[in-house]
Amino acid sequence: MRGAQGDLLRLVATGQAESRAELSRLSGLAPSSVSLRVEELLDAALLVEEGAGTSRGGRRPRRLRVSPTAGLLAVADLGAHHARLALLDLSGVPLVVEERPCDIALGPEATLDWMAAAFDDLLRSHAPPGVPLRGVGTSVPGPVDPATGRVVSPSRMPGWNAFPVADHLGAHYDLPVLVENDANLMAVGEARAWPGCDNLMVLKAGSGIGCGLIVEGRLHRGRGAAGDISHVRVRADSSAMCSCGHPDCLEAYASGAALMGALADQGFAVHRPADVAALVADAVPEATALVRNAGRLIGEVLTVLVNFINPDAIVVGGSLSGAEPLISAVRAAVYERCLPLATRDLEIAVTRTGPDAALLGAGSLLLDAVLA
Repeated sequence: MRGAQGDLLRLVATGQAESRAELSRLSGLAPSSVSLRVEELLDAALLVEEGAGTSRGGRRPRRLRVSPTAGLLAVADLGAHHARLALLDLSGVPLVVEERPCDIALGPEATLDWMAAAFDDLLRSHAPPGVPLRGVGTSVPGPVDPATGRVVSPSRMPGWNAFPVADHLGAHYDLPVLVENDANLMAVGEARAWPGCDNLMVLKAGSGIGCGLIVEGRLHRGRGAAGDISHVRVRADSSAMCSCGHPDCLEAYASGAALMGALADQGFAVHRPADVAALVADAVPEATALVRNAGRLIGEVLTVLVNFINPDAIVVGGSLSGAEPLISAVRAAVYERCLPLATRDLEIAVTRTGPDAALLGAGSLLLDAVLA
């Protein structure tokens, strides 16, 4: 949907406006123009008008919201060994969220065909009758070229480099398709839970390590690699080779994959990053020491970014975010090494949106694509 109608629908869908008066104020359109376009959206069953909204003086206005029958978005957060899949309405509210096992090492075609089949299954089981699918989106745990929707030189994703993910999904669905890095989508989803914070750094600590940047309220992609801290070189007592072929990258010491490998060498049965966090919760000293060191290394890398960007908050999500020693070590490194002005009001906290952050972020960006 192009032009003013799409802009007005976006304002309602994202919760920025719930009345015609608010739409006029935020869009800059005349009240008569807003009313005309709202009536068209009502006639098209994309908006509904009901009840009474918040009064700013005078009679309480009728409340606008996106129609429950306006459409659905199918989104996925793809991990190394599992995927979270959801159907969202156009306001970004999940109708259903499921987590299913998958293996991205099987390659892009097998994984994406599996994803499309999983979406079809969710639609058959949970989509209200007659409500159309409007778009499809997924995160991937690697860098994505925003211009082409192709994955570029990912770690631990054999066969995915330069694969046209967006085109492949588009062959299943003749609809707008979104493909984005997982940390970026997590940042977009998390940003809505931090009102008043226009500059956020959102760290994803899972099998790999990524960082999404919200700058002045908008996702900062750069050329597609903005926030990729996984291959920053760190100082360590020993040398470790990273999957990228260079020694001593942050990912080689502090990623969930690295921690699982180190614990497996010590005889612990760990199969996913959540198992590492569980060992820490059980006060297993070997796991706690490794996780604390990982937090220190992550914090030292983030120190440079904090001094450079001056974010309002650093938010930590992913499977390892439940390990308190990791969060404490990140805080200690950042608060110790950064300039006082940069950390005076800086908050370092665990995600507020939990494991669905990337799904919510996918819904937000996919809605933009649908309305464009």
